[in-house]
Amino acid sequence: MEQQPDEKPLPRDFFDRPVLEVAPDLLGRTLVRSLPDGEITVRLTEVEAYAGEADPGSHAFRGRTARNATMYGPPGHVYVYFTYGMWHCMNLVCGPPGLASAVLLRAGEVVTGAGPARARRPSARTDAELAKGPARLATALDVDRRLDGVDVCGPAAETPMRVLRGAPVPERRIKTGPRTGVGGDGATHPWRFWIAEDPTVSPYRAHQRKRKRARLDAPVGKS
Repeated sequence: MEQQPDEKPLPRDFFDRPVLEVAPDLLGRTLVRSLPDGEITVRLTEVEAYAGEADPGSHAFRGRTARNATMYGPPGHVYVYFTYGMWHCMNLVCGPPGLASAVLLRAGEVVTGAGPARARRPSARTDAELAKGPARLATALDVDRRLDGVDVCGPAAETPMRVLRGAPVPERRIKTGPRTGVGGDGATHPWRFWIAEDPTVSPYRAHQRKRKRARLDAPVGKS
């Protein structure tokens, strides 16, 4: 018998744990986004763990900056970053302050509020594609840097985003593998977690090294 989603919010101590414990435990949880045009709820189906300064794939690997400062704060807060000059992506900070660990929310199933989500994601061909990928998920939920630092464990009336207990996924249904697009020493870490055979999970893509462009004034035969 399928477990019914629990609508109680996750407490802060859920996030105050090692990132490799929090990440798979977020699968099946319900992310709630409150917006002027309605509430959108997303069942999380794919995440990635990033372990702060100990992790070559993390934004915090080289230390604290203005961009990643939220990662160093208390657990249960949203860390939003802008990438490729086009897209926002959303993370949930975990572990004690100072460790800068966070879980990237890669994909989810829009359970309620598909209409408002579709208005923000008109290119989605099906509802399964509305939040299939971290940038798509953030776009569907109208997430940008204005939400950086939001406390998902705060009172429902005071926060635009919260995470409910939902329906945790049985361990046998959780798959793990390398993180999407991560290169270098962090390329093989099996820190991507997803629900097996779920249609909303995004496709895995290995890291692609950027090719250097030849200088326009370089001599013929050299670059």
